[in-house]
Amino acid sequence: MNRPVYRHCLPQLEGGLFLSDGGIETTLIFHDGIKLPHFAAFVLMDSEGGPQTLRRYYESYLAIARSRGVGMVLESPTWRASADWGVKLGYDRAELRRVNLKSIELLQALRERWQSPATPLVISGAIGPRGDGYKAGIATAAEAEDYHAEQIATFADSAADMVCAYTMNSIAEGIGVANAARKLAMPAAISFTVATHGRLATGEAPEGCQACYMINGARPTHFAPSLGRGEAWTRRILGIKANASRKSHAELDEATELDAGDPVELGRQYRVLARRHPALRVLGGCCGTDHRHVAAICDAVHGAGRFRVLSNDAA
Repeated sequence: MNRPVYRHCLPQLEGGLFLSDGGIETTLIFHDGIKLPHFAAFVLMDSEGGPQTLRRYYESYLAIARSRGVGMVLESPTWRASADWGVKLGYDRAELRRVNLKSIELLQALRERWQSPATPLVISGAIGPRGDGYKAGIATAAEAEDYHAEQIATFADSAADMVCAYTMNSIAEGIGVANAARKLAMPAAISFTVATHGRLATGEAPEGCQACYMINGARPTHFAPSLGRGEAWTRRILGIKANASRKSHAELDEATELDAGDPVELGRQYRVLARRHPALRVLGGCCGTDHRHVAAICDAVHGAGRFRVLSNDAA
């Protein structure tokens, strides 16, 4: 069978540090006081002043990348912009396609303004799970491939360089996303959510992912012991977007106030991970984190010289 030809340039795979943003939904809800139905940030693309709010959000991270001279992966606010969630939010298929494309156009405009030779910017179409981010939903890879293919196809028709599936909590759903992306010639990163014990409930990591694997939705102390020290499989993990809080997923689901943790402490934990796992190069945050956490992570890791070495390393 012929393999698809990938037209996309992904400089983060070549080395160097690339930042990602923090927890967009928790930032908008708890810091900006914005109500997000079903935790969906993409609805702001259609609200009065919403695109401007999102632009300011991304620019707070772009300013960090520019001031530190590092790259950034811009993730679209489309984690909930898929079919089942669209029904709950009053979006049909045509409207979902429109808002997904509009979200990428927002990031494209930011790239045109902020990119420089020292700060390459990658546009990623963010994909979320069909169900809850903390509870396994899709049972089979075929079901997941069928469900996610439509959103991935929309990103393939846009200026997105890749897609990233966040808070995947089942092997089957991760495999389905990877298979759909491969057929559509879109590089894909699959980011799994792990529990406080640092593991998924089932099986192996999916094969066929063109870009990388990531971990998100947990604290580094939850999953660091599971990564070991340099086993071959850990070299396939290129990114971390950890939670600010040490709480379990069940505790976070019940929380009524934001637990932002300690940004400096989180940065130190990232530095330890980066030293132990030289393949790591995309670093950002998940629930409870904001630009302060990402700045602390960047300063702790990049300031220690870790990525000046990696940028000349073919790992």
